[in-house]
Amino acid sequence: MGQRVAGKVAIVVGAGQVEGRTVGNGRAAALLLAREGAKVLAVDRDLTSAKETVRQIVADGGEAIAVRADVTCEQDIAAMTATCVQEWGQIDILHNNVGVGGLSAGDAPVSEIDAEAFTRIIAINLQGMALTCKHVIPVMRDRGGGAITNISSNAVLINYPNVGYKTAKAGVVALTEHIAITEAQFGIRANTILPGLMDTPMAIEQRVGRAGATREQVAAERNARVPLRNRQGTAWDVAQAALFLASDEAAFITGAALVVDGGQSLLTG
Repeated sequence: MGQRVAGKVAIVVGAGQVEGRTVGNGRAAALLLAREGAKVLAVDRDLTSAKETVRQIVADGGEAIAVRADVTCEQDIAAMTATCVQEWGQIDILHNNVGVGGLSAGDAPVSEIDAEAFTRIIAINLQGMALTCKHVIPVMRDRGGGAITNISSNAVLINYPNVGYKTAKAGVVALTEHIAITEAQFGIRANTILPGLMDTPMAIEQRVGRAGATREQVAAERNARVPLRNRQGTAWDVAQAALFLASDEAAFITGAALVVDGGQSLLTG
């Protein structure tokens, strides 16, 4: 247990995860913030998964509660925010880690994208983050400040093939910059993390079985695309970046887009 965010209250949106061998980005962030002293509201569309995150936090000696919310429903977001204030009286950290993409979301190149799929991807990946910020920021203003971290992707920077995910994640960067400059006067910081290839259940397990690929084959193909030691990152790499940005160590950092991708976005050719 550390003390880098001791006494703070954090909302982690997307704190659950799909089943898999490894930990997901949202769960890792929730666990790490709790280990460093924050009280955590673990929010997910899958309440059972959010409760599992809470169980692990409590087993580690931390404090957390689970809440179900769908970020495409503003009423859910308002209720989530109200629950946090009722429980702990404050919100100091907002960590937005919700996102969908790939074939399972219907994503495709711009010449092939279905309008309904594009709308859904934007609603989840971008609108959902805007609405959580809309409801949490007034609480942070009353508190005298806060830290918001929105998870984007290095898909913004690379030759990513599908238009929905890339466009939404680029919008997350712009949204965060807007919040950073408009809310600076209230002591609210906002930053973005752009993860690259991560060994998480959502990234790996959904690709297993395509063209007969095993998990090991999927991981090996992804590892080969990362310059730094030829290995993917883990959810803990993203969580450590999020912890830093949420802590007072980053007190003078706002509007930043922190790339956590092992150098993948630097590749050309």
